[in-house]
Formats: sequence, structure tokens, C-alpha cells
Amino acid sequence: MYICTFGVLSSQGGGCLSTHVRILCAENARYNRRTMKKFYTGIDIGTYHIKVVIAAPPESPELPMQILGTGSASSKGMRYGYIVDINEATKSVQEAIARASQTAKVSIKSARVAMGGLGLDEIRSSAEITLTPSGGIVTEREIERAQRESEKRAAQKLTNRTTIHTIPLEYRVDGTKVFGNPGGFQGTKLAVDTLLITMLSKHHDDLIEAVEAAGVEVEGVMASPIAASLVTLSKPQKTAGAVLANIGAETLSIVIFDNNVPISVKVFPTGSSDITNTIALSFQIPPSEAEQMKRGAVTGSDIPPRRMNAIIASRLKDMFVLINAHLKTIGRQRLLPAGIIITGGGSGLASAADIARTILKLPSQVGLIGNLSRGAVDATWAVAYGLCRFAYADDASQNSHSLGEIVSRAGEAVRQAARSLLP
Repeated sequence: MYICTFGVLSSQGGGCLSTHVRILCAENARYNRRTMKKFYTGIDIGTYHIKVVIAAPPESPELPMQILGTGSASSKGMRYGYIVDINEATKSVQEAIARASQTAKVSIKSARVAMGGLGLDEIRSSAEITLTPSGGIVTEREIERAQRESEKRAAQKLTNRTTIHTIPLEYRVDGTKVFGNPGGFQGTKLAVDTLLITMLSKHHDDLIEAVEAAGVEVEGVMASPIAASLVTLSKPQKTAGAVLANIGAETLSIVIFDNNVPISVKVFPTGSSDITNTIALSFQIPPSEAEQMKRGAVTGSDIPPRRMNAIIASRLKDMFVLINAHLKTIGRQRLLPAGIIITGGGSGLASAADIARTILKLPSQVGLIGNLSRGAVDATWAVAYGLCRFAYADDASQNSHSLGEIVSRAGEAVRQAARSLLP
């Protein structure tokens, strides 16, 4: 099984990185048999919903992809983003795929899959190599060698974990920071700091097994927060510095960008269901009624709106306090000019953006999927749509570059291949 990474396709078993470099060929994109038009499929397996998006390439890179169909189903056999009953999860995936396939009038044979939940985490590593073998010149081979060494040094932290993205954060030649790709620089030593986005191997394998048991080949995987960022954050936002927060049913996931590179990914064990449960316990009402009241539905209840809003605000405050603490840990507290962009089911709560602004002392807004007409899909579909967008970027880049060149070592999947494709 090969896994899509920021730089190469690397095997779970490790080994020589260059041996595992593969080009995602155009044959990975399926075709509508009637029109012979390519299309791409993204599958977002969440705790509350499974969402599938099928999209076709735009007429030009500056235009949005054409969404051919969408499908969703209630998640069964899931908890906190990981599978607890693979048979139930497979049935849910099949249901969502069938609905999307019926809407788009195409047969789905392969797809990209998002990885999220509590099993997702980050590991930081660094390494330094000598440039003697290359005569003191930084070459692509030396860059890959530095990355391999960085991954080796993190091996002890990778027990029971699978690396799904390797993102270089900084290169240094003889101790001097290099801006951009260090290829061509002269020196004696090359150092690299990397961010490894990892997933518990058991959770990773179960998700792939559930999708493939549903009759769909997994072409590649991507961390859910990064997939969502491809269509909800603009390049100026990523460059200035921003945090994208997805408030799911049972988890709160964030990805932080600076200088157009994802520098941190984190998942917290809290979500909008916690707000529902707090309302249910506070007013001794069924969770179904509490969910409706949380969303502002009129239920005939005599519970004062002020008390309801206070509970919602308190739980949202707890979530943004967690985010603020993490920003402080990585040295980005109050230092992200583009602020926080909120997505996911919990983003629909009226006070979310205001509370985030107050707690984080940053600009705050509810996320929208860029370059789409109103009503096409909302931000809750960002992960699945982002997977389609990334697949298209990969495919579009193949005419002149290998995947290693396109998605090379500095988050180029976001910065280079997708530069002209994403909002």
C-alpha cells in the first residue's frame, strides 16, 4: 500500500525513499463512460457523517471544479474519527458512495480518502548530513537523503504509527537558513527540520479496509485538516499566517499555516456533540431535542434562550481555549494575521466566530469554500472537495514534473502544483 505524502509516495515499510517515488498517472482519474470526461472522488469519513464528492476538472485552472455529485450517509461504527465496527462503517461508506454515484451518474472505482480523528498527530524531527558525496552541492538526491535521515531519527516515536505527510519546515546550509528550495546551494552540511503528520496504524489500516471493502480502490490519503485547507484558505491567508479549525461532532481539528506551509496539525477530543450533551444534561431533555435547540430550532420549550446561549458559549469558549494554548506552545499565539477560519458542523453556531475572536485575539470568520457559487456545497464538504482538488492538482502537474518535484519537501502540494488551482 502506497500513501500520498508531501514529497513522495512512501511505503509503510520505509526503505530508500527514492525507490518508492511514483507518479500518480492519469489513469488514476476515472472517466464518465458516456462523455469520456475525467472525474475525481474524495471521501471524508467523519464521526457524524460520511461525505463523498465527485468533481470534474474545470475548463481552465482559474475556474472552480465542476461538482458532478455529492452523497452523504450517517456514520455507523465510528467513534472520535476511528472505526470501532468495520462492517457497520463499510455499509455507511457504501451508502454515501452509492448516493454520490447516482447523483453524478458515474461509477466510482477509486478515490482519495481523508484521515482524521484522534489517531492523527504530528511529530517534529530534524537531521543534518554532509554534502561530501555531491561535491559540496545541494542536489535533489541530498535533499531526499536529509529527509530520510530526519525520518529515521523520529523512528522511536513512530511505533504503531504510519506517516502520511512529510513536510519540510526549514532548510539550512552550513547553519544559514535557506528560503525556498536549497537545491544548487554550496556548502559542507545540509540540515532540515521536518513535520511528520502521522496516524495510528490500526486506525489508518481500518479506514482503508472499510473503503476498499465498499468496492473502491484507495488512490491516496491526506490528513483531513490539510484537505479542507485546500479549498477554504486562500494563498494570502496561508502566507500571512492562519489557523483553520474544524468543529466536528466529537473532535476539534486544526491546521496552522505560516508562510504558505502547514506548520502544525492537532486534533482535540471535543466537538459539537459535547455541546448537545451539556444542554441535554443541564435541562434534562433528550439529546435529539437538545440538538434541535442548539441549532436554534423552535421546539416549544420554555427554556430561556439566554440560558441556552450561555451553555453554548461556555463550551465554545473551552474549545478556543484549547486552540489558544496550542498556539502558545508553538509560538504563534496572537501572531497569525489572517486569524482563525472556522469550518465543520459546529461552525454554524451563531456565536462561534465572536467567541473565537475574543479568546484568541485574532481576526475570526466562518469558512467558505472558495470559487464556488452559493448553494453548491457548504464548508462542511470542504474535506471531500479538497481531496478532489488535490487529485486534480496532482494530475495536472504530470505533463512536466514528477510527483517528487511537484510536491517536493516544502509543502509544494499546496504551494506549487496547486498554486494556480486553489483559491
